[in-house]
Amino acid sequence: MNFTKFLVLLSAVFLFSFCPDDKEAYQVFDDLGKKSSYKKILKKAEEADIILFGELHNNPITHWLQFELTKDIFEQVNENIALGAEMFEADDQLVINEYLGGHYNYDIFKKEAKVWPNNETDYQPLLDFAVANQLSFIATNVPRRYANMVYKEGFKAFNHLTDDAKKYMVPIPFIYDEKLPGYVEMKKMAGGHGGDNLPKSQALKDATMAHFILKNWVKGKTFIHYNGSYHSNNFEGIMWYLKQANPDLKILTINTVEQKKIDELDKEHESTAHFIIATPESMTKTH
Repeated sequence: MNFTKFLVLLSAVFLFSFCPDDKEAYQVFDDLGKKSSYKKILKKAEEADIILFGELHNNPITHWLQFELTKDIFEQVNENIALGAEMFEADDQLVINEYLGGHYNYDIFKKEAKVWPNNETDYQPLLDFAVANQLSFIATNVPRRYANMVYKEGFKAFNHLTDDAKKYMVPIPFIYDEKLPGYVEMKKMAGGHGGDNLPKSQALKDATMAHFILKNWVKGKTFIHYNGSYHSNNFEGIMWYLKQANPDLKILTINTVEQKKIDELDKEHESTAHFIIATPESMTKTH
C-alpha cells in the first residue's frame, strides 16, 4: 500500500470513529422494557381480536406506524378488519358511512363531520385506506357535548338526555370504578379541577369507545382502534371496559412515549402496554 492510499484509509477510519450513531426515529420495547421490534408487534397482531393503538396526538411517528400496521395487518394477517377511532364522535357515523360509500368528496366531509385540526395529515389516510379497501370505519367516541355535561354535573347529567341522545354512548347506567389507578391519578393531577366528575367524564369516553368497538366486532375479525395512549395505558380505560364485557377477548395494546434518549426505556413507561414505542422528544409535531 503506497503512502497516499494509507493516508486516505487512515482519514476514513478517523472520520467514522467520531461520527455519531444513526439517528433513530423510534424504538420498540416490550412490556418489560426490553428492546423489541415492529415485526414482533405485527406477529402478536396475528393473535389479537382487538388492537388498541395508543398515540400521542401530535406525534408523526405514531401516525405513520398506525397506517403501516393497519396496511400490513390487512395484507399479511387478516383481510377481515375494521377500523375505529377516538377522533370521531358517534353522531358522525352517518357522515362517515356516506363518505365511505363514495357519495361525496373530502371537502364536503370535513365540513359535515367534526374532524380534528390534524385530521388531513394524521387520520384521513386511515379513513381513505378504509374507502380504498371497502372496510368499515367506526366513530367510537361519545359526542364531546355529553362528556362535557358529565364533567359539569356528574352522572346526573344523563337524566337530561333523551333516548335518541343516549344512542351515541354506552348504555346507561354503566359500570364505573372510581378506584382504578388511572382515574385516581387523573383526579390527583387535575389538582381539584373537575373534582369527582373529571374521571367520570373520562370513564364515559372509555366505556363508550369499548361499547362501539364490541358492537362492530365479531369473532374472526381484527378491530384496530386508534386512541390517545391515556385511554388504554396500564391495561385500563378502554381495555378494562372491553374485558368487563368479554373476559375472553385477546387484546393487544400499544403505547407511544417521548424520551430524551430512546436507546433504553424509561422506568416510568415499563408495563404500560404490551408494546411501547419510544420516540425522541425533539420529534417534529404535526400540530
